[in-house]
Amino acid sequence: MKILLLSGGSGKRLWPLSNQIRSKQFLKLLSTKNNKYESMLQRVCRHLDSVGLLSSTSIITCQDQVDMIYNQLENKVPLIIEPVQKGTFSAISLAITSFNSLPKTNVEDLVCVLPVDTFAEVSFYHLLKRIPHILQKSQADLAHLGVEPQFPSDQFGYIVPDRNTNKTDDNYQISHFIEKPSTNIALQLIKKNALWNCGVYVFSIRYMIQFLKHLSFPTDYDQMLKIYRELPDVSFDQMVAQQSKRSIVIPYQGQWDDIGTWGALSRHMKSHEIGPCKLSQDSVNTHIINELHQPICVIGISDSMVVAGPDGILVAPKKRSSDVKKFITDEPPRYVEKRWGNYRVLEKSITNEGKQSITKMINILPGCNISYQWHKERQEIWTIVSGTGEFILNNQLTSIKAGDVLQIAQGSKHAVKAVTPLQIIEVQLGSLLSEEDITRITYSWEEAVQLCN
Repeated sequence: MKILLLSGGSGKRLWPLSNQIRSKQFLKLLSTKNNKYESMLQRVCRHLDSVGLLSSTSIITCQDQVDMIYNQLENKVPLIIEPVQKGTFSAISLAITSFNSLPKTNVEDLVCVLPVDTFAEVSFYHLLKRIPHILQKSQADLAHLGVEPQFPSDQFGYIVPDRNTNKTDDNYQISHFIEKPSTNIALQLIKKNALWNCGVYVFSIRYMIQFLKHLSFPTDYDQMLKIYRELPDVSFDQMVAQQSKRSIVIPYQGQWDDIGTWGALSRHMKSHEIGPCKLSQDSVNTHIINELHQPICVIGISDSMVVAGPDGILVAPKKRSSDVKKFITDEPPRYVEKRWGNYRVLEKSITNEGKQSITKMINILPGCNISYQWHKERQEIWTIVSGTGEFILNNQLTSIKAGDVLQIAQGSKHAVKAVTPLQIIEVQLGSLLSEEDITRITYSWEEAVQLCN
């Protein structure tokens, strides 16, 4: 069985730490046994590895998230990259055509689709391993995993089993689905033994290939890429799962949670204080997460979240913390992780001459490099704060060290590689500053050096 992890979305309810690049599944806030922190992505992959499923796992994601996944998993899991972000139906369809286009693919192979931010105990993953046997014995086309509810929630969809059929081999046939009901209706659903829909689907490659053919969509990966922008932006639930007449639901009784809000995430945080902060003893059930250098003190505030990061500061009661998504604008993120390190935006301003100015703190890991590139609309001034490295400017290679100031004119080709950890203050100046204003010549340092005189 192949595992397909869905990695998308921005997790706006976890602002200010999550954004369109640094989505919620990448936030390292979950404690491990050795008193370190891991992300939801790392936790899911650790559990998959513990039951022997990681080697058959792939991730479907967007280009913006590739560097984050690379940093956290170190190329351990192959990626399938969406040309543009779409709904889960299109993402899963693209992945299936990718599997179908691989040599020696068996169309009878099963695919288990799993959200990358799943929070569950190891027993959940042991159950995943049993699904192929259950699905084969039931002769159904598609299997859902349904969680037995711990409380009536209006945040989850529900799967209502068909009680007119017998439960066999740990599964039920499905009566119908209900999307995020009110709490009162959820309570009635629980009395009918309804299950939380946790977004896990298992089906054969053949099943989805036939579905795509029925819609006259390509089943070849390269062809699917060409028409991907035209695909519907809908969920797999709506398009496929809820339309299937031959599907089953497999109940799961262990711990499972959707930790898409600060209130939910805080339930699984061992420490109430992360980063430079102090919390008074009478601040009951309050959590502080501070990624800034300035300390935060919280006194006499209970049942709340205080979260500070480069993109902003949130102070809210836990029960209302998800309301933050109503206030978020589409400002570019101020903190971004890349394969070579990270950067943080320190300041944005407009000069007296009417030019825009952006100041960044850039950190480059030893042995890593920024691509050989040039900018059409801006000049840059780099001040080397610490570390040593190599610098290429218009095919000229030099060594750099702390204290050096590098002038990069508009249109000049440039690249840098860190020998030791390299910290740079970058000032961008131009009439129109944009992250898209990058023309890359090569990502390879070796190829960049070969171009030098």
